Amino acid sequence: MTERTFRITVRGAFDGLSTEQRERLQAEAAEHDVLYAAYTPEGHLSYEIAARASFTFRFLDSGEAEEDIVPASDRALAAAEAWLTEHEYGFKNLRVQAEDLSQAALGKRRRRALAAG
Repeated sequence: MTERTFRITVRGAFDGLSTEQRERLQAEAAEHDVLYAAYTPEGHLSYEIAARASFTFRFLDSGEAEEDIVPASDRALAAAEAWLTEHEYGFKNLRVQAEDLSQAALGKRRRRALAAG
């Protein structure tokens, strides 16, 4: 079996933030800018607290079978919840979206490269 790579996105919104928490998030916003967003094993958080209360965590995981995407999604959700709880940020409306990159549609260049050889 080959190893499959999963990209997992956990989205949600901050909830009930105090003025101090909002200021802390604003002070750290540069390191969580969406322009630097990446899928990583430890997860990458991005948000723009000045514009909206929503956030996105991006996780990279892997497995050997298609059904391994479910426990990978559960791990990502648990990791996002743990980070938010550890930093004492309230949150709501968490949702998970996962993609098995081995099942992703190939772009035009990739199809051409595979066809060529």
